[in-house]
Amino acid sequence: MVLLVLDSLHFVFARLLLPHIEPRVSVLYVLAVSTVQVGIFGVLTRRIHWQIARRHFWLFVAIGALIAVSTMANYEAVAFIDPGTASLLSQTSVLFGLAFGLFWLRDRLTRRQIAGALLAVSGVFVITFQPGDYLRLGALITVSSALMYALHAALAKRYGGEMDFVDFFFFRLLFTTGALLCVSLARGALSLPTPGALALIVLVGTVDVVLSRTLYYLALRRLKLSVHTLVLTLSPIAAIAWSLLLFKSIPSTQQLVGGGAVIAGVMIVTRSHAAVTSRNLTPEPCSITPEPEVT
Repeated sequence: MVLLVLDSLHFVFARLLLPHIEPRVSVLYVLAVSTVQVGIFGVLTRRIHWQIARRHFWLFVAIGALIAVSTMANYEAVAFIDPGTASLLSQTSVLFGLAFGLFWLRDRLTRRQIAGALLAVSGVFVITFQPGDYLRLGALITVSSALMYALHAALAKRYGGEMDFVDFFFFRLLFTTGALLCVSLARGALSLPTPGALALIVLVGTVDVVLSRTLYYLALRRLKLSVHTLVLTLSPIAAIAWSLLLFKSIPSTQQLVGGGAVIAGVMIVTRSHAAVTSRNLTPEPCSITPEPEVT
């Protein structure tokens, strides 16, 4: 439940930072703050092993680049759409994760999962195709961000599951910050934040990255993937509440209908996945009759 609350604040924090600092720069400082915090914890507890970074260098390069572009896109999307709508569209990452499992990991889909995926995709179209280029652009940015984040999750699940949590989390942040720094230097967009923006950056880095992503990965390791995904589908509801409370904005009826279709489709997919997993893990009844005990 704590993860649900913190996860719902992602687009809200991005919207709060928007008036104070340029999105491409703010996301760099947010990730840099979180990297320093996790790095200090890792050094004090002696749980950072640099050979892990050397051994999995290209994996962290790929993950860092994907998260960097994905997070930057999220911070820019809130200039066009409200945080609630952006949070609804971000749920498409579940569908992209399903696609990666289908084509990369050779998973199989049931008819119910296919129906749920089609329902969610139809919801994305309902949200996206509306009058006005701003909403359309913001929706496309958010969906593209969800695609990249789902690819990062697939890479982390495939190749990073055996790593120590602190090692994985620190190097994930470090390589992401490095990728963002390279982008900012290439664009010549690097600038120092104002004192007011710096305080907000420290808050966002602590809550939205360190605490939120720590709970995200810890919950992922403790819960079934389907349960974990199902819980996070409730995040947009909390995000809409935050958006209404802080910015006096709420998605339109059409956006809510489309968002409802996205969430319903994701819930159908995850519930079907849970049922299939449960059947596959249920042991077959033993057909061997035990021999009678010899007295």
